[in-house]
This record gives sequence, C-alpha cells and structure tokens, in this order.
Amino acid sequence: MSMDFGFDLISDEEYERQRGLYGPLTDSLRRLIEAGLHTEADEDTVRDAQNRIEAVAEMLETKQRAKSTLVHEATGRPLAWANPAVGLRNAIAPPMVIHHEDDGQCWSEFTLSAAYEGPPGWVHGGICALVLDHILGEAASEGLTRPKFTGTISLRYLRGTPLGDLRAEAFVERTEGVKTFARGYLKDANGPTVEAEGVFIQPAWARDAG
Repeated sequence: MSMDFGFDLISDEEYERQRGLYGPLTDSLRRLIEAGLHTEADEDTVRDAQNRIEAVAEMLETKQRAKSTLVHEATGRPLAWANPAVGLRNAIAPPMVIHHEDDGQCWSEFTLSAAYEGPPGWVHGGICALVLDHILGEAASEGLTRPKFTGTISLRYLRGTPLGDLRAEAFVERTEGVKTFARGYLKDANGPTVEAEGVFIQPAWARDAG
C-alpha cells in the first residue's frame, strides 16, 4: 500500500526566499496575537483594529497555496510549514527551531509567551505535551526523514513549567523492529519540568515500500 501526500520539491534558493518572506509575516502574526491578548485600547480603537485585520485577511486570501507538502530538494526533509508545533507559517506554533546533533539528539531553545499560558504565569500542560511529542518524533524519525508516527507517549509533569525561556531535548533509546523508543525533557533554567517517553512506529505502507 502506498500513500500520496502531494509532495512538491523545493530548491534551496526557493526555500530561502520563502523563509525570508513568510517567516517575518508569521512573527508579525504572533505579535498581533500577543497584542490582542493584552490590549486595553478603547472601544473605537478595538473596532477599527478589527476592521483593519479583516481587510488584511482579505488581501492574503486573494491567492492561497495548494495543500501539498514541500520537500527540500537537497536534504529530502519535508517542510511542514503549517505544523502547529514548528511550522514556519503557523503563528500558533511555538517559535521552535530544531537542532540535530551527529549522535541523533535533537534540541531547541525558545521562549513561550502568554499565548501559551495555562495557569497564570505557567505554560499550559497541553503545550508541554505538544512540544515534547514533536521533538521526540524528530529524534525517532531522524529529522522527519523517515516516516515514524506516534504510537504512545507518556509524560510526567515534575513541576510547573514557567512562561519564558525553555529548552526541549530528545534522543532515541533503542529500536526494536518497526518501533523506535525515544525519551525527552522540557527544561527551564533550574532543570527538567516535564519528562516524556514515546514509542514511534513505522507505518505499514512504509514497511511495504522498504
């Protein structure tokens, strides 16, 4: 069984062009989310802002891209730019950049703002789970270059995760057949706040293709 995900190859030159164009747009959208969360502007200002935002949305809706996934031609890595964990073009995604070490470890250092708040001053537990599920998957799939889907993931919340500067990291513990076992942590300046372990499974269609 094969699956067609609508992959389109993208050259390195086009990759850099799109990063330079859409990355700042996403940053502006994140700023808008933060501004909307905290504004205490007067009623007229809020209504004027709403009209302006809707006008900008209409501008951007004049031409929409096809829903295919881009694949970097040189590396073979999919560019999941709509991904809610790391998508370059998804303003709700935490601003994570994943780094890959030669030994297979993955890590990212980033800042979570009030847009990701659960209890006042603390990161929502579901956001912690999102971050860890993604970074464990990055490690298990060798940087998303091999199809591995989350089978199970278990998290242990050691203490509250404060909003602000954080680090996520993950590594593969072992592989057994089609299953890859990964472990990871979310940390602040004082050490781990959440630990996770997951089992990632190679889908049947990928086994058949191999």
